[in-house]
Amino acid sequence: MNLLHSNDTRGHYPASWYAATATPPAPRAPLKGELRADVCIVGAGYTGLSAALHLAQAGRRVVVLEAHRAGFGASGRNGGQLLMGQRKDQQALERLTGREDAARLWDLAEEALDLVDGLIQAHGIDCALKWGAAFTAFNAREMDEMHGQADHLARHYGCDRIETLDRDAMAAICPSEAYHGGLFDPRSGHLHPLNYALGLARAAEAAGAVIHEGAEVHHLEDGAPCVVQTGQGRVLADHVILACNGYMGGLNRKVAAHVMPINNFIIATEPLGDEAARVLTRDICVSDTKFVVNYFRLSPDRRVLWGGGESYGYRFPDDIAAVVRKPMLEIFPHLRDVRIDYAWGGTLAITMKRMPYLARVGRHVLSASGYSGHGVGTATHAGMLMARAIEGETDGFDVLSRVPATPFPGGPAFRSPLLALAMTWYAMRDRLGV
Repeated sequence: MNLLHSNDTRGHYPASWYAATATPPAPRAPLKGELRADVCIVGAGYTGLSAALHLAQAGRRVVVLEAHRAGFGASGRNGGQLLMGQRKDQQALERLTGREDAARLWDLAEEALDLVDGLIQAHGIDCALKWGAAFTAFNAREMDEMHGQADHLARHYGCDRIETLDRDAMAAICPSEAYHGGLFDPRSGHLHPLNYALGLARAAEAAGAVIHEGAEVHHLEDGAPCVVQTGQGRVLADHVILACNGYMGGLNRKVAAHVMPINNFIIATEPLGDEAARVLTRDICVSDTKFVVNYFRLSPDRRVLWGGGESYGYRFPDDIAAVVRKPMLEIFPHLRDVRIDYAWGGTLAITMKRMPYLARVGRHVLSASGYSGHGVGTATHAGMLMARAIEGETDGFDVLSRVPATPFPGGPAFRSPLLALAMTWYAMRDRLGV
């Protein structure tokens, strides 16, 4: 079974609040016949669109092949949170990579925030970007750990913008009895993820890139030139970028061994009006410390957009709203009678180390995926880094590609059952507060 076709209508965006409030263009034509390009990019999410934009701006002939619509996958369905740092905290990265590379990874993460902001401003992308994010703790131990991380960033990375919050300060922002304190970062933020993806697509096309939709790639041959084959045509290219994330399927075995697709779910409540202040008193986004993280924010029309719950097979649950309502009510019991207007799922990708997997997977093939829930900034940035690498500037790509990457045990056949067992264990730890 193919995740590209397991849960969605072919060529259509899912029925999300994002799709209901976006203005996508008419579908682009599929690939027919043969094209020649400098670079062929597989996948029109943040990674592929960013790479296409930067390569086209550098004068390269770029063709993007997308199986469905631009922004169809995780890029158009996610929580819209643009967060500081890498997916792992800096102290964990220091242990994993050493202090020097950890410092460079911090700089790259800061560059990713600036990149997204700069692209939105430069190309007039109307995606409701707002700044400010809170990171919440459930108990005093977690709060102390988070405050220690903020102190570490200030002392060793010169990042003194992070505000530490005690229980009362957190309650003033997010009035839930469940939270004990945490952090606030004024440089993290949130946006409309589908409108951001659509804006990147428009910018890439304006720079000269060609995007084909309904162009599912089923075969790739690494050579001189590379051959990228779809059902109705093929592209001959000097370089190929794989930007498929959770939808890679069997296109590349090396990536498949290191990157695991999982499903995550979001709901949008009815508009709450003044009652929205009982969830958030400021227009910021929030994520907490659960292993299966809760993340939420308010929409411009005062809905709660809440993400939570995961699954590890091909199919989404039958009642997504019920799956996501449960963790929401653990944090805000007073929302039990609120109507759910939208409920949708999406497929993202994780790695064993929860760091993105950037690699040269062939002589002329680069890949970036596995953003582990941290993709708005990281994926956009990875696309730019791959574009730079093709242009001969490899420093940033090389730093990320040498982060230790452990393949999933058992290979693709066994990784889903093993991950499901592991997630069950961590979910039990979340419930017990361990």
